[in-house]
Amino acid sequence: MIHRYEKNPVLAAKDIPYPATLIFNAGVTKYAGRYVMVFRNDWGDWKGGGGPAGTNLGVAYSEDGMTWKAENAPCWELETDEIRRVYDPRLTVIDGSLYLCVAVDTNHGIRGGVVKTEDLKHFEILSMTAPDNRNMVLFPEKHDGKIMRLERPFPVYSRPGNEDFDIWFSDSPDGCYWGNTRLVLGAEQVPWCNNKIGPAAPPIKTKAGWLALIHVVDTEPGRVFEGWEKNFVWTKRYTMGLMLLDTDEPWRVIGMSKKPVMIPETEYELTGFRGSVIFPGGMILEDNGEVKIYYGAADTVECLATADVDELIDLCLT
Repeated sequence: MIHRYEKNPVLAAKDIPYPATLIFNAGVTKYAGRYVMVFRNDWGDWKGGGGPAGTNLGVAYSEDGMTWKAENAPCWELETDEIRRVYDPRLTVIDGSLYLCVAVDTNHGIRGGVVKTEDLKHFEILSMTAPDNRNMVLFPEKHDGKIMRLERPFPVYSRPGNEDFDIWFSDSPDGCYWGNTRLVLGAEQVPWCNNKIGPAAPPIKTKAGWLALIHVVDTEPGRVFEGWEKNFVWTKRYTMGLMLLDTDEPWRVIGMSKKPVMIPETEYELTGFRGSVIFPGGMILEDNGEVKIYYGAADTVECLATADVDELIDLCLT
């Protein structure tokens, strides 16, 4: 039901007119009359043993959602005495304004940031969570006047020795102050997961409810995937799942795919910085019912897949 774009990847390091190595985990939406992608760029020399040099966010635009052109310079890079970097952007348009959710590495843990921009040049940080939280996404509509988000805290003491991290819901009157936190989906509720889950792309509203992508991680004893990092053993496989959330109670799951809807299969998904990774970050519902799904592959390139919205809904309800 899900079809990979035949010209994948749609964006890679070779397409970026400034130092770039890993182009992945992008947020994608329609804004100001065109498709916009904000991508993570980790640049450095992993293959040569030099390792990472830095991380920034770049922006690319498209007229059709398939052919992309990157701007000539990164759009945002944040580093202070406390903050090391921002990365893994997710994009949502709410009431005509563009919001980003980003992961923020700090000296005291990973925080989730909510950021507002009108031009992708000036960024207003509305809030940052306490550590440790990431993979946050916003809904494109408010509920009872409040902004809604899905998020994935990763508490260590609550899951001793394991990464059984779950998806949660919270809301905010202004994007700054968040509460009303509720559990949405536990990792143990996903049949093919034995590690962790998290939100992927911001949900889209359908006739059946809020359709949301999730990333799901599994491991197997003795299974190792090749990657570029020296002296690091990568054992996790990242797959893509779907869940359907109630329109009136968006924290309530009313349907879910019984198995992965995408697993790493192609060379660009199996081979790269970290092999066997699919990580969706953008989902757009077109007027004709086509859904465009944007995902990072092998933590190295950005790719596109398409599907029919009704078939995706059926996957959650059957």
